Amino acid sequence: MSGHSKWAQIKRTKAKNDAERGRLFSRLAKDILSAARAGGGNPDANLRLKVAIEKAREANMPVENIERLIARATGQAGGSAYEEVVYEGYGPGGVAILMEILTDNRNRTAADIRSIFNKHGGSLGESGSVAWMFARKGVIRVNRAENDITEDDLLAVVLDAGAEDLRAEDDAFEITTAPDDLDGVLRALERAGVKVEEGKVQRVPVTTVEVSGETARRLLRLLEVLDQNDDVQNVYANFDIPEGELAALEG
Repeated sequence: MSGHSKWAQIKRTKAKNDAERGRLFSRLAKDILSAARAGGGNPDANLRLKVAIEKAREANMPVENIERLIARATGQAGGSAYEEVVYEGYGPGGVAILMEILTDNRNRTAADIRSIFNKHGGSLGESGSVAWMFARKGVIRVNRAENDITEDDLLAVVLDAGAEDLRAEDDAFEITTAPDDLDGVLRALERAGVKVEEGKVQRVPVTTVEVSGETARRLLRLLEVLDQNDDVQNVYANFDIPEGELAALEG
């Protein structure tokens, strides 16, 4: 399993076991901010935002919270101006880490991120140091339990709309697209009555670095702390952990 898929798997597991409502809302808020920032605040025209809002509503996030997040992302809230920044670095084991940031204070955020890396065995790198190790892809996740559709039928829907690939997992299908084709595939799924669990542009590692044992434990702790930072919208890393090692770490 690739670094992209493995980190996503770990975060989904943590979300299911997370009893802190505030932590769950924080993750959902980041999805709304990122989607609104990228495609505008109208969910009818921005299907990525529509998917993020639906997930937030399912978690009972108040409507006024969602509206404030959209206003913040689109600059309608007034006050501080937010900017998008990409930070890059290395974690334990030489794993490449790329972070997408939304901040109203670049100096504060840079200091916070550098401190996190230093405390957890990583190092913050220069611009361009690891970005070349990741490809931008549209990634859509369709939960099997929420949809009565076969793999072949789903494949027909998404390939006709421009998808590059479909991968079947135990509990879901993962669809990959070019970034510019993501919205078209999301619209095709909506027309077909397929409920989407997640749909956004992500950074997928081109190659991976295998880590295990204490190195893997330290790496996952670093990624978790980065992911919890309010300014960090998305964290990507090009690691691979053997399934046996991952089960032991999660245990």
